[in-house]
Amino acid sequence: QVQLVESGGGLVQPGGSLRLSCAASGSAFSNYAFGWYRQPPGKQRELVAQISRLGITNYADSVRGRFTISRDNLRNTVYLQMNGLKPEDTAVYYCNNINFPAGWGQGTQVTVSS
Repeated sequence: QVQLVESGGGLVQPGGSLRLSCAASGSAFSNYAFGWYRQPPGKQRELVAQISRLGITNYADSVRGRFTISRDNLRNTVYLQMNGLKPEDTAVYYCNNINFPAGWGQGTQVTVSS
């Protein structure tokens, strides 16, 4: 059973940056595509960035140019570098396997506020 542990969230001012990490347990990490999702207060969870097993990335329009997803297959970890944060980026952020999703982790809270 794959377990996902997200970290790196916090409170940041508009225009600031954060780097989120997602550590995945289990084998064959490098064989799968992963994504970062977010769930703003009172809204549904949405996919904001994804990375294929070959490192090809794709982003939601709302974050393209500001967020960068990457992966380290040796550490079984997926990252999300978030720059130019806006109040509307406030959400709980989660990661998961794109094609074979595991149970959701606890997520990490990102709050963008002055």
